[in-house]
Amino acid sequence: MTFRRTGRLEQRAGALREDGGIVDLAAADRLLEGGLLALIAAEPALLERARAVAAHAPAVEDAVLCAPLPRPAKNIFCVGKNYHEHAKEFAGSGFDATAKEVVPEAPVVFSKPPTSVIGPGEPIPAHLDPTNSVDYEGELAVVIGRGGRGIRKADALGHVFGYTVVNDVTARTLQHKHRQWILGKGIDGFCPMGPAILTADEVPDPGALRLTTHVNGEKRQDAPVSDLIFDIPTLIETISAGISLEPGDIIATGTPAGVGIGFDPPRFLKSGDVVRVEVPGIGVLENPVA
Repeated sequence: MTFRRTGRLEQRAGALREDGGIVDLAAADRLLEGGLLALIAAEPALLERARAVAAHAPAVEDAVLCAPLPRPAKNIFCVGKNYHEHAKEFAGSGFDATAKEVVPEAPVVFSKPPTSVIGPGEPIPAHLDPTNSVDYEGELAVVIGRGGRGIRKADALGHVFGYTVVNDVTARTLQHKHRQWILGKGIDGFCPMGPAILTADEVPDPGALRLTTHVNGEKRQDAPVSDLIFDIPTLIETISAGISLEPGDIIATGTPAGVGIGFDPPRFLKSGDVVRVEVPGIGVLENPVA
């Protein structure tokens, strides 16, 4: 994970202990001063070194969690309509202006710019949506370790460094108006991410993970990752067919049913709301709405 100390801007690579405490990896080993992206790019050698020092790295009492990759090098790859029930929910909402089929024939891939990323606890800037149609989408995200182009589905999980949580926040009216989704989903601060990256060796079967989303304590989303229409190896194969994936690239895999536009009338986010997305093993991503 990435953290900063209270009152400071410098971001440092850390490890999140099971008890919720944070240790400073760079303070224990100067080779880890390059941050989390450098650690991912050097994997597996530097990752093993980080594991070795985590046991005796100093704890940080005034740590503030940042997004694991606060400013990704490239846009975040995102996948739309990738859970069966959500595909039906979206098709029936009146906000889907992109295609006629309910369940897509191939992965629907779009992107969110690096400026959309914020960390746990940071306010979602809903005021940047002039249409007042801000919605939540809890998602599991894949962090690429070993890069490549033309990655085969059978080899895809070998290119995964780990997994984190994102909230694909969306201005629904803008999403519908512009057909292409980047203007409705790429607004500054509309990609909360965190709290940490769970390394791939801890997740032999990502389909066994389960995602839940609560808004103001009310459960809205609850689904196993095994419900994905296009699984993670398929997504990696599809994207890398012509686009090189690089260390630190992020793929948000899609959201399950239960988003705000699935209600009648839609239940959009408003100032003062709190959105909590959780994947056990990775942790809780919670953000207030500004």
